[in-house]
Amino acid sequence: MNLDFSKPLYFLAPLAGLTDLPFRSVVKKFGVDVTVSEMISSNALAYGSKKTYKMLEKSPLEVPYSVQIAGSNPEIIKRALDVINQRDDIDIVDLNCGCPVPKVVNNLQGSALLTDLKKMGKAIETIKNYSNKKYTSVKIRLGFNEKNHIEIAKVCEDSGADFIAVHGRTRQGKFKAPVDYDAIAEVKSAVKIPVIANGDIDSPSKAKWVLEHTKCDGIMIGRAAVGRPWIFKEIKDNMQEASRELIAEVVLEHFEQMINFYGEYGVILFRKHLHTYSKHGYKNATGFRDAINRVTDVNEAREIISNFFKS
Repeated sequence: MNLDFSKPLYFLAPLAGLTDLPFRSVVKKFGVDVTVSEMISSNALAYGSKKTYKMLEKSPLEVPYSVQIAGSNPEIIKRALDVINQRDDIDIVDLNCGCPVPKVVNNLQGSALLTDLKKMGKAIETIKNYSNKKYTSVKIRLGFNEKNHIEIAKVCEDSGADFIAVHGRTRQGKFKAPVDYDAIAEVKSAVKIPVIANGDIDSPSKAKWVLEHTKCDGIMIGRAAVGRPWIFKEIKDNMQEASRELIAEVVLEHFEQMINFYGEYGVILFRKHLHTYSKHGYKNATGFRDAINRVTDVNEAREIISNFFKS
C-alpha cells in the first residue's frame, strides 16, 4: 500500500466520539482516500483495554487506514505499538500533537507536546523505529499559545515523520479562532515531506482554494463531514447537493452500521448524528430530534428514522 501524493489526497480527520468504524465506513463510500481512527490512548492500549482494542477495528473498505494514538512516554508508546503491530490491517500510525482538551493536555499528550518539542521528537522517533507500519505521521497545530509552526514541522520531519497534517490554529485557538492558511502554506514551504491542510474546510470551493493557496499535498476534513459524509464526493467528483433519497439511504445505512457495531446502545450513540443529518432543510426537524432522544428500542428508532427521512 503506497500513498500517492502526486495528486491531492483527501483525509477524514479523527474526531473523538464521531469518527468510529460505522461513520468511517459510510464516508469511505464517498471517495475519501484515507480514514483515521478516533484518537486512541497509548496508555489504554498498553494496559489492555478491551474497549480500546475495539476502537482499532476497521471496515474492509478502509484501505489505507491510519490509527491515531495519543502519548508521550516512549515506553508506553512501545507497548501500544506491540498491540498495533499485531494487526496487519493498519497502514499508518499517527501521533496526535493537536488535541486541545484539558484532560489530554494535562497528561502531556495531544497539543501539550507542542510545549516540549524534544519530547515530541522522541515520541515520533519511537513510533518510526518500533512500528511495523509503512507510514508514521503527525497531526499538529501551529503552536500552543503562540505560533511556532515551522519549528514544530521541522522537528516532525527530522524525527522521521513521513507526512504531517496541520490544523491551522494554536491550542489556545481551540476550534473557534480563524484558521491561518498562510501559516499552513509556510509549513508546506519549510519541509520536504508531504503536508495535509486541516481546519474549516467545508465546501468544494473552500477545498479548491485551500489547496491552491497552501500548495499542500492534500486536505483533511472533520466536522464538515459529520451529517454530510458525501462532502468528499462533492469535492472530488463535483457531485451536486445530495438528494433526499441519498440522504435517507446514507442515514439508514449508518444506523444499521451503528447497531451492528454497538448493539442496542447504538440507538443512543446515533442521536448526535441524527441531530446533524436532520439539519438539511427537513420540516419538523425539532420534533424529530425530540422524539428520537426518547427512544432506545432498535426497531422503534428505525421506524421513526425511516418515516422522517423518507417522507
